[in-house]
Amino acid sequence: MADEMDLRAAAAAFDRSSVPDSATAAEDERKQVLSQFPLEEWPTLPLSRYALGQAAESGSGPTYCRLMEFGTPNLGSIKGGSAAKHIMYHHNSGEWRVAAPLRGMEPQEAWEELRGQFVRAFETVSAADFEAVDDLEALRFGPTLVTKFLATYFPEHFLPIYAGEHLRRFVALLGGSSQPDAPAWRNNRRLLELVRAKPEFDGWSGQEIMHFLYAKFDPRPQQRAVWKIAPGERGRLWEECRDGGVIRVGWDDLGDLGQYQSDTELKQALDAYWPRSSGGSLTLARRLLAFRDLEAGDRIVANRGMDEVLATGTVSGSYRFDADHSEYQHVVPVSWDVSHARKLSKPQHGWRSTFAKVQPTLFARITAGLADMGVESTESYTGGPVTLPEDVAGVLEALERKGQVILHGPPGTGKTRLALGAALALAGRADALNSTPDQRAAAQAETLRDGRIHMVTFHPSYGYEDFVEGFKPDLSATGPGLTLALTDGVFHTLCAQAIARPDETFLLIIDEINRGDLPRIFGELVTLLELDKRGLPLALSVSRRTFSVPPNVRIIGTMNTADRSISHLDAAVRRRFAFLPVSPDPDAVSGTVGPLDLAQFFESLNTRIARHLDADHQIGHAYLLRNGEPIATEEDLAAAFHHEVIPLLEDYCLGRADLLHRILGSLVDADTGRPALMPPQDLAAALATEFTSGTPGPDA
Repeated sequence: MADEMDLRAAAAAFDRSSVPDSATAAEDERKQVLSQFPLEEWPTLPLSRYALGQAAESGSGPTYCRLMEFGTPNLGSIKGGSAAKHIMYHHNSGEWRVAAPLRGMEPQEAWEELRGQFVRAFETVSAADFEAVDDLEALRFGPTLVTKFLATYFPEHFLPIYAGEHLRRFVALLGGSSQPDAPAWRNNRRLLELVRAKPEFDGWSGQEIMHFLYAKFDPRPQQRAVWKIAPGERGRLWEECRDGGVIRVGWDDLGDLGQYQSDTELKQALDAYWPRSSGGSLTLARRLLAFRDLEAGDRIVANRGMDEVLATGTVSGSYRFDADHSEYQHVVPVSWDVSHARKLSKPQHGWRSTFAKVQPTLFARITAGLADMGVESTESYTGGPVTLPEDVAGVLEALERKGQVILHGPPGTGKTRLALGAALALAGRADALNSTPDQRAAAQAETLRDGRIHMVTFHPSYGYEDFVEGFKPDLSATGPGLTLALTDGVFHTLCAQAIARPDETFLLIIDEINRGDLPRIFGELVTLLELDKRGLPLALSVSRRTFSVPPNVRIIGTMNTADRSISHLDAAVRRRFAFLPVSPDPDAVSGTVGPLDLAQFFESLNTRIARHLDADHQIGHAYLLRNGEPIATEEDLAAAFHHEVIPLLEDYCLGRADLLHRILGSLVDADTGRPALMPPQDLAAALATEFTSGTPGPDA
């Protein structure tokens, strides 16, 4: 984060005159809350006026929770995630969902307990006994909600910032420290204390502080996914969406998406409303939740078909469920820019479905108004400051926290690609992350030649002498017989270089890390991997030379879970690595081959594999990609299916024809396990029939 000088400079440069309008709106919203829900009425406030999901919301006005989440945006956002953050809400299944401390109680009993804790919180804050709020157990299950409640009723004691992670980052920015398990309201108070101690913020209001921190030091991910969202079949709702400043999608029978706490719960609802032979759509559930959780400032593209951009948009508000509308009741406010409307030179095959991710390079070209925006364009265009993709940023954060990371997942999920992406970012080549495959490959090769990034692949015969040090044949010796010389291994060499350049970060990428005998390879250096033991001297077991691992060394390992699960790794090694899953990504294969929707086939196939084998043996999206793009021809589909997917599954099934048949159904003979042979043009239809029949929802 910024240092003290950066903070002062940013505060001095901040235009406080841009805040009054939103501050006035925030105060109007606060007065609305105080008028409709005054503090003195809380001891007798009925449940019907508090909780989401009740008929009262369409009768006597919004409930308290709806008003606080959707009706007071200028007071600060608590959007995102499910209704579980409200501690207690009415699910459309008819049941009441409550936090753990309230379980087992009848709804009215649970409400009386929760209401009593709210009242006690308000009383203790009124008496300036802020620490007493921490003892109210049920409130800890809704920390962002409770913090907004307190800031609304007591703005002199709290800032309009509620997200726990954001508060921790801002506290660190201002030179303070926070406890990781502290509730949001306590870190909010800590942040306020730090602000009041800074002379550069004398006279600033809470609204000014909030706007300043998010404008100058936004802790949210640098780069969020850009979504393509179709406004109805063939864009038939486009004029309504454009004129209304919104984007709408269907699946209305699901009700308010805010009531779903996980993708699994939403998938079950999809299965109930739209039964499918393939067992439901986890991908669709995840896309709907991503739509629900769009944030102000996120970018989207509205399309018609696979080759027409109707407009680009900037999300301007929070998701809502518009039950009064006749159809397409899931709504997100958007500011549209129709100047980017145009036909693409080549169809985007993944755009046939309602949702699809837009590659950053394509979005940059669309918004720049470049003429040729085909998928085969060889030009790279970034058009602005480079930001890190979320997956790369996640790896870098784990490296900073732990020092070494293992990226684990099934084969073909892009673990090595992600590791090399993190290497590019560390080497200052983040611009190459969104470039063409050839440009990215060239940047990766250049980075590996630079010396700060080393890459090695472990295998069963790889040993301590290859990694740390050992005696090996001296090829330069000219005398008779075999001459051995002490040779530094790859990690020893890397550490020596890192010691000589302490201001630079050095990275070792270990591909297939689980194929090596890790205790033997790392030897005594396992202890020195811990960040608090970096720099400690240790005598090496072979040469007895003194050695240490410098603090500027990082390690990324990749691990194929189909070969060996995490649980089989040596415990001492496992404790010293952070483990980041790299899962199969249906969005990466958004596209069609004839009647086959690749993403749905991919998801359904992996659902069967997980059911009959386990999740570690799923297949990765790379099996359905060619040159970084989803396969698009019957011939490529047949080659991938018969030459890569089936052999992999046959290996997983260990010759059991019945098991292979349960996974692939009619595509293999139940008795012999022999794959059915058919022309490539028939395979797409056969896979669609077997895996994707009964798909729910509107098309693009």
